[in-house]
Amino acid sequence: MLALAVLLALRLQPVSPEAPNRQPQMAAANGVVALAFGSGDSIWLTRSLDSGRTFGAPAKIATLPKMLLGRHRGPRVVMVGNTIVVSAIASGSDLFAWRSADGGKTWSKPTVINDHPTSAREGLHAMSTDPEGRMAAVWLDDRSGHKQLWGAFSKDAGATWSKNAMLYASAEGTICECCHPSLLSLGKGEFAVMWRNNLEGSRDFYVMKLRDGKVVGTPAKQGQGTWKLNACPMDGGGIAISKGELITAWRREKDVYLYEPGKPEVKLATGQDAALAANAKGAYAIWTSGTAIEARVPGVAAPLRLSDAGAFPALLALPDGAVLAAWEENGALATHRLE
Repeated sequence: MLALAVLLALRLQPVSPEAPNRQPQMAAANGVVALAFGSGDSIWLTRSLDSGRTFGAPAKIATLPKMLLGRHRGPRVVMVGNTIVVSAIASGSDLFAWRSADGGKTWSKPTVINDHPTSAREGLHAMSTDPEGRMAAVWLDDRSGHKQLWGAFSKDAGATWSKNAMLYASAEGTICECCHPSLLSLGKGEFAVMWRNNLEGSRDFYVMKLRDGKVVGTPAKQGQGTWKLNACPMDGGGIAISKGELITAWRREKDVYLYEPGKPEVKLATGQDAALAANAKGAYAIWTSGTAIEARVPGVAAPLRLSDAGAFPALLALPDGAVLAAWEENGALATHRLE
Protein backbone atom coordinates (compact mmCIF):
# COMPACT_ATOMS: atom_id res chain seq x y z
CA MET A 1 0.00 0.00 0.00
CA LEU A 2 2.85 2.42 0.80
CA ALA A 3 4.51 1.76 -2.56
CA LEU A 4 1.23 2.49 -4.34
CA ALA A 5 0.90 5.76 -2.43
CA VAL A 6 4.34 6.90 -3.54
CA LEU A 7 3.80 5.93 -7.18
CA LEU A 8 0.51 7.80 -7.47
CA ALA A 9 1.74 11.03 -5.87
CA LEU A 10 1.99 14.10 -8.13
CA ARG A 11 4.16 17.17 -7.58
CA LEU A 12 3.35 20.75 -8.52
CA GLN A 13 6.74 22.44 -8.80
CA PRO A 14 7.26 25.92 -7.30
CA VAL A 15 5.77 28.63 -9.48
CA SER A 16 8.51 31.05 -8.42
CA PRO A 17 12.20 30.45 -7.68
CA GLU A 18 11.95 33.09 -4.93
CA ALA A 19 9.05 31.58 -2.95
CA PRO A 20 7.69 28.09 -2.23
CA ASN A 21 4.18 26.88 -2.99
CA ARG A 22 2.28 26.97 0.30
CA GLN A 23 -1.01 26.11 2.03
CA PRO A 24 -2.93 24.09 -0.60
CA GLN A 25 -6.74 24.10 -0.46
CA MET A 26 -9.14 22.26 -2.78
CA ALA A 27 -12.71 22.28 -4.07
CA ALA A 28 -14.60 20.28 -6.71
CA ALA A 29 -17.68 20.83 -8.86
CA ASN A 30 -18.92 20.22 -12.37
CA GLY A 31 -16.26 17.58 -13.04
CA VAL A 32 -13.37 19.90 -12.11
CA VAL A 33 -11.03 19.94 -9.12
CA ALA A 34 -9.56 23.34 -8.25
CA LEU A 35 -6.45 23.64 -6.09
CA ALA A 36 -5.57 27.08 -4.74
CA PHE A 37 -2.33 28.01 -3.02
CA GLY A 38 -0.09 30.92 -2.17
CA SER A 39 3.43 31.76 -3.29
CA GLY A 40 4.98 34.91 -1.89
CA ASP A 41 2.41 37.68 -2.40
CA SER A 42 0.55 35.86 -5.17
CA ILE A 43 -2.52 33.60 -5.24
CA TRP A 44 -2.47 30.73 -7.73
CA LEU A 45 -4.96 28.17 -9.00
CA THR A 46 -4.48 24.91 -10.86
CA ARG A 47 -7.28 22.70 -12.20
CA SER A 48 -7.71 18.98 -12.74
CA LEU A 49 -10.19 17.65 -15.29
CA ASP A 50 -9.67 13.98 -14.35
CA SER A 51 -10.50 13.88 -10.61
CA GLY A 52 -7.05 14.80 -9.40
CA ARG A 53 -5.01 12.36 -11.48
CA THR A 54 -3.31 15.23 -13.32
CA PHE A 55 -3.29 19.01 -12.98
CA GLY A 56 -2.79 21.76 -15.52
CA ALA A 57 -0.27 24.58 -15.30
CA PRO A 58 -1.04 26.95 -12.39
CA ALA A 59 -2.41 30.39 -13.27
CA LYS A 60 -2.01 33.48 -11.11
CA ILE A 61 -5.30 34.88 -9.83
CA ALA A 62 -4.01 38.01 -8.12
CA THR A 63 -1.20 39.63 -6.19
CA LEU A 64 -2.01 40.51 -2.58
CA PRO A 65 0.83 42.44 -0.93
CA LYS A 66 1.72 41.07 2.53
CA MET A 67 -0.60 38.07 2.07
CA LEU A 68 -0.66 35.93 5.20
CA LEU A 69 0.68 32.40 4.66
CA GLY A 70 1.69 29.63 7.03
CA ARG A 71 0.13 27.99 10.09
CA HIS A 72 -3.14 27.42 8.19
CA ARG A 73 -3.32 30.96 6.85
CA GLY A 74 -3.53 31.40 3.10
CA PRO A 75 -6.06 31.20 0.26
CA ARG A 76 -9.35 29.30 0.48
CA VAL A 77 -11.38 28.09 -2.51
CA VAL A 78 -15.00 27.01 -3.14
CA MET A 79 -16.80 25.98 -6.33
CA VAL A 80 -20.39 25.79 -7.51
CA GLY A 81 -21.06 24.97 -11.16
CA ASN A 82 -18.59 26.99 -13.22
CA THR A 83 -18.17 29.59 -10.48
CA ILE A 84 -15.00 29.60 -8.39
CA VAL A 85 -14.44 31.91 -5.41
CA VAL A 86 -10.98 32.29 -3.86
CA SER A 87 -10.30 34.25 -0.67
CA ALA A 88 -7.21 35.45 1.20
CA ILE A 89 -6.19 37.92 3.91
CA ALA A 90 -3.33 40.41 3.90
CA SER A 91 -1.32 41.30 6.99
CA GLY A 92 -2.98 44.12 8.89
CA SER A 93 -5.75 44.24 6.31
CA ASP A 94 -8.99 42.56 5.25
CA LEU A 95 -10.60 39.37 3.94
CA PHE A 96 -10.62 39.64 0.14
CA ALA A 97 -12.47 37.42 -2.35
CA TRP A 98 -12.00 36.99 -6.10
CA ARG A 99 -14.75 35.43 -8.23
CA SER A 100 -14.67 33.67 -11.58
CA ALA A 101 -17.93 32.81 -13.36
CA ASP A 102 -16.20 31.00 -16.25
CA GLY A 103 -14.31 28.23 -14.51
CA GLY A 104 -11.20 30.25 -13.74
CA LYS A 105 -10.55 31.90 -17.12
CA THR A 106 -11.21 35.43 -15.89
CA TRP A 107 -11.47 36.91 -12.40
CA SER A 108 -13.30 39.81 -10.82
CA LYS A 109 -11.66 42.59 -8.90
CA PRO A 110 -11.39 41.75 -5.18
CA THR A 111 -14.36 42.16 -2.87
CA VAL A 112 -13.84 42.89 0.83
CA ILE A 113 -16.00 40.51 2.90
CA ASN A 114 -15.43 41.92 6.40
CA ASP A 115 -17.34 45.18 6.83
CA HIS A 116 -15.19 46.55 9.67
CA PRO A 117 -11.75 47.63 8.40
CA THR A 118 -8.86 45.30 9.29
CA SER A 119 -10.99 43.22 11.68
CA ALA A 120 -9.99 39.98 9.89
CA ARG A 121 -6.27 40.74 10.09
CA GLU A 122 -5.43 37.59 12.04
CA GLY A 123 -5.63 35.80 8.67
CA LEU A 124 -7.52 32.69 9.81
CA HIS A 125 -10.73 31.92 7.94
CA ALA A 126 -12.80 29.31 6.09
CA MET A 127 -15.35 29.22 3.25
CA SER A 128 -17.95 26.72 2.10
CA THR A 129 -20.83 26.51 -0.40
CA ASP A 130 -23.80 24.33 -1.23
CA PRO A 131 -24.77 23.26 -4.79
CA GLU A 132 -27.27 26.12 -5.06
CA GLY A 133 -24.60 28.77 -4.50
CA ARG A 134 -25.36 29.69 -0.91
CA MET A 135 -21.94 30.46 0.53
CA ALA A 136 -20.58 31.24 3.95
CA ALA A 137 -17.30 32.68 5.15
CA VAL A 138 -16.15 32.67 8.78
CA TRP A 139 -13.06 34.17 10.35
CA LEU A 140 -11.35 35.18 13.58
CA ASP A 141 -12.36 38.80 14.10
CA ASP A 142 -11.07 41.39 16.58
CA ARG A 143 -13.27 44.43 15.96
CA SER A 144 -14.41 44.22 19.62
CA GLY A 145 -10.85 44.13 20.95
CA HIS A 146 -11.14 40.37 21.58
CA LYS A 147 -10.99 37.45 19.18
CA GLN A 148 -14.52 36.40 18.22
CA LEU A 149 -15.99 34.21 15.48
CA TRP A 150 -17.71 36.29 12.78
CA GLY A 151 -19.22 35.40 9.44
CA ALA A 152 -20.82 36.63 6.22
CA PHE A 153 -23.16 34.89 3.79
CA SER A 154 -23.97 34.96 0.10
CA LYS A 155 -27.08 33.77 -1.75
CA ASP A 156 -25.64 34.34 -5.24
CA ALA A 157 -22.43 32.27 -5.34
CA GLY A 158 -20.26 35.03 -3.94
CA ALA A 159 -21.42 37.87 -6.20
CA THR A 160 -22.59 39.77 -3.10
CA TRP A 161 -22.11 39.23 0.64
CA SER A 162 -24.31 39.99 3.62
CA LYS A 163 -23.66 42.30 6.50
CA ASN A 164 -21.27 40.63 8.93
CA ALA A 165 -22.69 38.65 11.85
CA MET A 166 -21.07 37.86 15.18
CA LEU A 167 -21.44 34.08 15.52
CA TYR A 168 -19.70 33.34 18.82
CA ALA A 169 -18.02 35.24 21.63
CA SER A 170 -16.39 33.46 24.55
CA ALA A 171 -17.78 34.26 27.98
CA GLU A 172 -14.15 34.67 29.07
CA GLY A 173 -13.39 37.36 26.51
CA THR A 174 -11.71 35.64 23.59
CA ILE A 175 -11.75 32.40 21.64
CA CYS A 176 -8.41 30.74 20.86
CA GLU A 177 -6.47 33.47 19.09
CA CYS A 178 -4.49 31.66 16.38
CA CYS A 179 -6.30 28.42 15.41
CA HIS A 180 -8.14 28.35 12.10
CA PRO A 181 -11.90 27.65 11.99
CA SER A 182 -13.44 24.95 9.78
CA LEU A 183 -16.69 25.25 7.84
CA LEU A 184 -18.90 22.65 6.16
CA SER A 185 -22.02 23.05 4.01
CA LEU A 186 -24.90 20.84 5.11
CA GLY A 187 -27.10 21.89 2.16
CA LYS A 188 -30.10 24.18 1.76
CA GLY A 189 -28.38 27.15 3.35
CA GLU A 190 -27.22 25.31 6.48
CA PHE A 191 -23.59 25.11 7.60
CA ALA A 192 -21.58 23.65 10.47
CA VAL A 193 -18.65 25.60 11.88
CA MET A 194 -15.89 24.41 14.19
CA TRP A 195 -13.42 26.55 16.14
CA ARG A 196 -11.06 26.19 19.09
CA ASN A 197 -12.54 27.84 22.15
CA ASN A 198 -11.03 29.32 25.30
CA LEU A 199 -13.12 28.45 28.34
CA GLU A 200 -12.12 27.77 31.95
CA GLY A 201 -8.48 27.47 30.99
CA SER A 202 -9.14 24.89 28.26
CA ARG A 203 -8.50 25.10 24.50
CA ASP A 204 -11.05 22.63 23.14
CA PHE A 205 -12.98 22.50 19.86
CA TYR A 206 -16.67 23.33 19.58
CA VAL A 207 -19.16 22.89 16.73
CA MET A 208 -22.42 24.71 16.04
CA LYS A 209 -24.84 24.98 13.13
CA LEU A 210 -25.75 28.04 11.09
CA ARG A 211 -28.92 28.40 9.04
CA ASP A 212 -29.78 31.33 6.79
CA GLY A 213 -26.99 33.35 8.34
CA LYS A 214 -28.01 32.76 11.94
CA VAL A 215 -26.82 30.50 14.74
CA VAL A 216 -28.99 27.43 15.35
CA GLY A 217 -28.83 25.70 18.71
CA THR A 218 -25.92 25.77 21.14
CA PRO A 219 -22.22 24.99 20.61
CA ALA A 220 -21.20 21.38 21.27
CA LYS A 221 -17.78 20.49 22.67
CA GLN A 222 -15.89 17.88 20.66
CA GLY A 223 -14.49 14.83 22.45
CA GLN A 224 -14.49 13.83 26.09
CA GLY A 225 -11.05 15.07 27.13
CA THR A 226 -9.82 18.62 27.58
CA TRP A 227 -6.62 20.58 26.97
CA LYS A 228 -5.64 22.91 29.80
CA LEU A 229 -3.39 25.43 28.08
CA ASN A 230 -2.62 29.10 28.57
CA ALA A 231 -1.43 29.58 24.99
CA CYS A 232 -2.59 29.15 21.42
CA PRO A 233 -1.37 25.98 19.65
CA MET A 234 -1.92 27.53 16.19
CA ASP A 235 -3.59 24.36 14.96
CA GLY A 236 -7.12 23.84 13.68
CA GLY A 237 -8.84 20.67 12.49
CA GLY A 238 -11.43 19.32 10.10
CA ILE A 239 -15.16 18.64 9.92
CA ALA A 240 -17.13 16.28 7.66
CA ILE A 241 -20.35 14.25 7.40
CA SER A 242 -20.07 10.47 7.59
CA LYS A 243 -23.18 8.30 7.39
CA GLY A 244 -25.38 11.26 8.23
CA GLU A 245 -23.39 12.34 11.30
CA LEU A 246 -21.09 15.31 11.81
CA ILE A 247 -17.58 14.10 12.62
CA THR A 248 -14.46 16.08 13.51
CA ALA A 249 -10.70 15.60 13.70
CA TRP A 250 -8.33 17.80 15.68
CA ARG A 251 -5.23 17.95 17.82
CA ARG A 252 -5.11 17.90 21.61
CA GLU A 253 -1.68 18.19 23.20
CA LYS A 254 0.58 15.99 21.01
CA ASP A 255 -2.09 13.74 19.52
CA VAL A 256 -4.70 13.78 16.75
CA TYR A 257 -8.23 12.58 17.54
CA LEU A 258 -11.32 11.59 15.57
CA TYR A 259 -14.69 12.29 17.19
CA GLU A 260 -18.19 11.10 16.35
CA PRO A 261 -21.05 12.42 18.51
CA GLY A 262 -22.26 9.88 21.02
CA LYS A 263 -19.10 7.78 20.76
CA PRO A 264 -15.77 7.85 22.60
CA GLU A 265 -13.10 9.94 20.92
CA VAL A 266 -10.50 7.89 19.01
CA LYS A 267 -6.80 8.68 19.16
CA LEU A 268 -5.45 8.34 15.62
CA ALA A 269 -1.78 9.07 16.15
CA THR A 270 0.78 11.46 17.56
CA GLY A 271 0.67 14.46 15.25
CA GLN A 272 -0.81 17.83 14.37
CA ASP A 273 -2.36 19.84 11.49
CA ALA A 274 -5.24 17.42 10.93
CA ALA A 275 -7.66 17.54 8.02
CA LEU A 276 -10.75 15.40 7.44
CA ALA A 277 -13.00 14.15 4.65
CA ALA A 278 -15.63 11.42 4.34
CA ASN A 279 -17.44 9.38 1.70
CA ALA A 280 -19.53 6.21 1.55
CA LYS A 281 -16.55 4.16 2.77
CA GLY A 282 -16.16 6.21 5.94
CA ALA A 283 -13.85 8.85 7.40
CA TYR A 284 -10.45 9.78 6.00
CA ALA A 285 -8.06 11.80 8.14
CA ILE A 286 -4.62 13.22 7.38
CA TRP A 287 -2.02 14.88 9.59
CA THR A 288 1.66 15.63 10.01
CA SER A 289 3.80 13.47 12.29
CA GLY A 290 7.14 15.21 12.66
CA THR A 291 8.08 15.87 9.04
CA ALA A 292 5.93 13.01 7.68
CA ILE A 293 2.44 13.04 6.20
CA GLU A 294 0.24 10.21 7.46
CA ALA A 295 -3.35 9.29 6.63
CA ARG A 296 -6.12 7.18 8.10
CA VAL A 297 -8.05 5.29 5.42
CA PRO A 298 -11.22 3.26 6.10
CA GLY A 299 -10.53 -0.46 6.23
CA VAL A 300 -6.79 -0.04 6.78
CA ALA A 301 -5.64 -0.65 10.35
CA ALA A 302 -2.35 1.25 10.36
CA PRO A 303 -1.83 4.82 9.15
CA LEU A 304 -0.44 5.19 5.64
CA ARG A 305 2.73 7.24 5.28
CA LEU A 306 2.35 9.42 2.20
CA SER A 307 5.47 11.55 2.53
CA ASP A 308 8.63 11.78 4.62
CA ALA A 309 8.99 15.52 4.08
CA GLY A 310 5.55 17.14 4.05
CA ALA A 311 3.52 19.75 5.92
CA PHE A 312 0.02 21.26 6.15
CA PRO A 313 -2.09 18.60 4.42
CA ALA A 314 -5.61 19.08 3.03
CA LEU A 315 -8.29 16.55 2.02
CA LEU A 316 -11.18 16.63 -0.45
CA ALA A 317 -13.85 13.94 -1.04
CA LEU A 318 -14.36 13.56 -4.80
CA PRO A 319 -17.60 12.71 -6.65
CA ASP A 320 -16.03 9.53 -8.08
CA GLY A 321 -15.61 8.02 -4.61
CA ALA A 322 -11.90 8.76 -4.09
CA VAL A 323 -10.41 11.25 -1.65
CA LEU A 324 -7.71 13.67 -2.81
CA ALA A 325 -4.89 14.72 -0.50
CA ALA A 326 -2.54 17.67 -1.00
CA TRP A 327 0.34 19.01 1.08
CA GLU A 328 3.48 21.15 1.03
CA GLU A 329 6.67 19.26 0.16
CA ASN A 330 10.13 20.82 -0.23
CA GLY A 331 8.81 24.02 -1.80
CA ALA A 332 6.44 22.19 -4.14
CA LEU A 333 2.95 20.80 -3.59
CA ALA A 334 2.23 17.08 -3.64
CA THR A 335 -1.15 15.45 -4.33
CA HIS A 336 -2.30 11.88 -3.96
CA ARG A 337 -5.61 10.10 -4.63
CA LEU A 338 -6.71 7.80 -1.80
CA GLU A 339 -8.86 5.14 -3.48
